[in-house]
Amino acid sequence: MKKFAPNSGILALLATALLIGGCSEVNLLSYGAKKYHATHEQANPTVDENGIDRGLPKLGKPYEVAGIWYYPKVDNSYDETGIASWYGEPFHGRKTANGAIYDMHQLTAAHKTLPLPSDVRVTNLENGRSIIVTVNDRGPFAHSRIIDLSYRAAQLLGMVEKGTAKVRVQIINGSNDLDQKIIAKPETPMNEQNNVAAAPQAKVVSNTLAPPPNIKSAPLPEIQSLPAPTATTATATGTQVASTSAYSAPTPTVSVSPITGSEIFIQAGAFIDYNNANILSARLSAMGPTKVSQVLVNGQDFYRVRVGPVQDIDKADQLLADLINTGHADARIIVE
Repeated sequence: MKKFAPNSGILALLATALLIGGCSEVNLLSYGAKKYHATHEQANPTVDENGIDRGLPKLGKPYEVAGIWYYPKVDNSYDETGIASWYGEPFHGRKTANGAIYDMHQLTAAHKTLPLPSDVRVTNLENGRSIIVTVNDRGPFAHSRIIDLSYRAAQLLGMVEKGTAKVRVQIINGSNDLDQKIIAKPETPMNEQNNVAAAPQAKVVSNTLAPPPNIKSAPLPEIQSLPAPTATTATATGTQVASTSAYSAPTPTVSVSPITGSEIFIQAGAFIDYNNANILSARLSAMGPTKVSQVLVNGQDFYRVRVGPVQDIDKADQLLADLINTGHADARIIVE
């Protein structure tokens, strides 16, 4: 498998980004990776001479960004909670990872591993608003974010001004036949597989209901003057054409669901050995409340160590940066 090797300049930029907390980490890391890939774009057979993506499902090869490996895969049951960000003007009109031209006024998003394109439902857990977007890009490449939304998607979810939001992301398209649509499935080299399986996310139950009285759920009006984006994404190469069936763009419909209480935690690690989990929990107690919980993953018991709950996303970003800087490279933000 071929690995790309960023030059020393980009490595320095990415390393600097990892040492900076909060939004600065997200912006610098994502911009650096995006800039690198923009100069190494390859012709994409799904894009016609007018630069229009024909929407053919693809599954890319494993790829590396800032020393971290990502493994695109089919996941018909994908359902994750975490922090969403959005990206806009700096990348408007540029190519996405599957060769489409990024239009910040369309309902699209970037994800690290889902097939391109994939339709997902994104629910803002802070206000109950829910929309369907098409994933056609790779990113965001930071521990603290699980999806990067287009400007329009963020606008409909009511998170443009704040820049981030606690969300639930669920795959909805091709749920039963996506495996048949994906032809080129790369095998993950054994020496590059993660040693510890990621602990599953807590499920947030959300049923679509009619909007409350006096609340309209129609799409928000277009905003002509755009604020500067608070988060960006990055493009990854190596995707492969997998099918000849085209995707249609999602309808800009907003659903409103009851708000379910959620809290933010930082997961510092997951261990097979209970004593190791307890040792780490004791070491991290100075950073805030810690807890060790047991979870069954593929028939194996794991003990995960979490710090929190954390008051807000800014504090979670800072705590995550502190953990990463002290050697806990696998730490990540969890919403449950």
